[in-house]
Amino acid sequence: MPKANFKDWTLTTLEDALNLKQIWESDVLAQWEHADIEINEFEKNNLLHLQKSLIRGGRVWNEVELENKFISPLIMTAGIDDEEIGYFLERPLFGIVGDYELSGIVDGMIATGFRDPKKPYFCFHEYKRSIENQGTPDAQVLAAMLVAREQNQNKFPIYGLFMVGLVWNFIVLTGNDYCISRTYHADNEEIFSIFKMIKALKHIIHAELMT
Repeated sequence: MPKANFKDWTLTTLEDALNLKQIWESDVLAQWEHADIEINEFEKNNLLHLQKSLIRGGRVWNEVELENKFISPLIMTAGIDDEEIGYFLERPLFGIVGDYELSGIVDGMIATGFRDPKKPYFCFHEYKRSIENQGTPDAQVLAAMLVAREQNQNKFPIYGLFMVGLVWNFIVLTGNDYCISRTYHADNEEIFSIFKMIKALKHIIHAELMT
């Protein structure tokens, strides 16, 4: 059985090898983007504080700085962790998808478990600049999402996110169909839309995926 790292793929090679199809409209993505999520005063102030640092230095931060100074604090502000699910960083993920054994290190994931990830529901990959990294960010996160799909017996959609610098794109995988959102920019008012989608994940996972 061929083995391949997440970073070995492009969207085209994933589609050809694993019978995937990109779709341009998705009810799952639309519901995620328009989830009825409130932002309280503490969250708003924290987001603006994080954004101020991002605007000042984000374009010259390296990946570790971007993750530690902005991405993880934003996700933690959403209160993801509880006794059933957690937000995990730099964890290995591997599994059989079709005729391939896929594996790699996932920059971040939300999964069941509180010491170690068990079943992943959301994966993200962060790229400071696409030309500085191996592979492509969209394909790398989609490959990880395919492993997550198989670990969940393809019972429900898998959610994902990839970032290139300050630009965020969300992605959903339903069966063999995947849909990529429009771009969101973390250095303007869209930070609140980004945060709402991250915060919505906890409700989605508990209410729809873990039932």
